[in-house]
Amino acid sequence: MTAAIIDGAAIAERMRAEIARDAARFTAQYGTPPGLGAVLAGDNPASAQYVRMKRRACEQVGFTSTAHMLDASSTQEQVDDAIRRLNDDPAVHGILVQLPLPPQIDEERALRLVSLDKDVDGFHPINIGMLGMKGREPLFTPATPTGCMVLLRESGAVLEGANAVVVGRSNIVGLPVALMLMKANATVTVCHSRTRDLPDIVRRADIVIAAIGRAEYIKGSWIKPGATVIDVGTNKIADPNTEKGYRYVGDVEFATAKEAAGAITKVPGGVGPMTITMLLQNTMKAAWRLASA
Repeated sequence: MTAAIIDGAAIAERMRAEIARDAARFTAQYGTPPGLGAVLAGDNPASAQYVRMKRRACEQVGFTSTAHMLDASSTQEQVDDAIRRLNDDPAVHGILVQLPLPPQIDEERALRLVSLDKDVDGFHPINIGMLGMKGREPLFTPATPTGCMVLLRESGAVLEGANAVVVGRSNIVGLPVALMLMKANATVTVCHSRTRDLPDIVRRADIVIAAIGRAEYIKGSWIKPGATVIDVGTNKIADPNTEKGYRYVGDVEFATAKEAAGAITKVPGGVGPMTITMLLQNTMKAAWRLASA
C-alpha cells in the first residue's frame, strides 16, 4: 500500500484565496485593510526569513504588515515597547512575537504583554490555558497545530476515539496539538526523547503527529498500516546530489513511511504552507472582532 499524499500547499492556496476575498470585504466595509504586526528580536536567520514570508503572504491576501526588527542585544524594555506600540495601533489587528527570543528577554513576559484580542499566534497564557480546559474555547489557537488539525480533517481522518500519538512536547507544537486532539475526542499519548519503547507506542497510533525536530527519526516500520501521519519537522541535511548541496526532510522517514501509512504529508509542501495560512486566518478573525467591538 502506498499512502495518499496530503497536499498542504494546495489546501493552503485554497484557504488563502478565501481569506483574500474576506479581506476585500473587510476593506470595503471599514475603509482599511486587516493588519498584522510582528516583533523580531535577534539575528536568527530562520526567524528573519519566516517574518519576511509572513509579510509577503500579507501582501498577497490584501493585508498590511508592520514589523519591529530588533537586534540580538535588545533589552526587555525595547521588546516590551514594540509590543505595546502594536497593541495601541488601531491598524494592527494581529500581533506575533517571533520565537525564540534572545536569552536576556523574558519570553513569558513578552507573550503575556500581547493584547488578548490581537494574540493571533495563540500563545498568550490565557489562550493556552483555555485550550487546555474542558468546555472552554480560546480566542485563537497556535498556527502550526491548527494547520495540523485542518490537514487531518482534510485527509478524512476520524479523530473521535482515535489513538493519537504526538512525538514532541514543545510549547509551540507538541503541547497545543495534543490539547486540540483531546478536544476532538481522540485518546492522546505525548512522547518525547525520554519515552521508553517509542517505536511500540507509535505502532499503536491511528494518527501520528511528528514534531521532535530530528531528521527522519520515525521509521516506516513504526507506522501502523493505514495510519495518518502529519510531519511537522523541517530538518536541513547534506545532499551532494542537489544543486545547493542540501535538502530539507521531515521527522519521518518518508520513503518507508509512505509504504505503510494511509495518508501522509510531505516535507516540504505539507504542514509548512499551513502555518502562515492559519496565522492569516486568525488575523482575519481578529480584524472582524475588533472592528465590531
